[in-house]
Amino acid sequence: MFVDTHCHLTMLDLSPYDGDLDAAIAQARLAGVSKIMGISVDLDDHIALSKIAARHADVGYSVGVHPCENAENMARATTEQLIALAQADKVWALGETGLDYFHSTDFVAEQKACFARHIHASQAVKKPVVVHTRAAKQDTVDIIRAEKSTHGVLHCFTEDWATAKAVLDCGYYVSFSGIVSFKNAQDLRDVAKQVPLDRVLIETDSPYLAPVPYRGKTNEPKYVPYVAKALSDVYDKSLEEMAFITTQNFENLLKGH
Repeated sequence: MFVDTHCHLTMLDLSPYDGDLDAAIAQARLAGVSKIMGISVDLDDHIALSKIAARHADVGYSVGVHPCENAENMARATTEQLIALAQADKVWALGETGLDYFHSTDFVAEQKACFARHIHASQAVKKPVVVHTRAAKQDTVDIIRAEKSTHGVLHCFTEDWATAKAVLDCGYYVSFSGIVSFKNAQDLRDVAKQVPLDRVLIETDSPYLAPVPYRGKTNEPKYVPYVAKALSDVYDKSLEEMAFITTQNFENLLKGH
């Protein structure tokens, strides 16, 4: 069974399901997906995500603010507010947080401060932090180290081995999306091969980044087995082995191991 460790359930294209998210989740189960973590990008996303998780025992969610949100939204994510929201049992993680200089360098100081607050909340509630980084790898690593963050995942990984090793040395997991299946992503597969098997996770990041053979189409949780398939080729493991390994890794992440 597979785990989609990172998807945006409030943003999926539900037109194939007549607008029924529950039907999309049911299709993921038929594809062998045993758990799904819905990810917040805005502090208010927890309202919808908590309702979804209440209907589905195999769905959890995160609370947090994406670094591409505006400074006002980031300011709302105080450590105290994040801790309060993270008390719910179905909240499995904090985030997604992190740094993104590709889309905006207008709020760098606010991004860094917000990232640190997510880490502090993660440490307080003993739940992992989900980290996004784009065009900001060194600052991302520097903050993880400075804040002594040891319980988290660098999601949708596309960076070099030095970055992967830096976060792995801090105790983090590394999560791969459908990008690892792309024909032009050999460099990423070369990096993935160096990541220890007990630190690898899979995700869709849906509705974005659909894996081969669905590249260019809208993504959804039922496609996460194709990410596992790409990694099974990288590690020379069977698909069943990759499913077991990555599922166990997710359980260990949630437990703080």
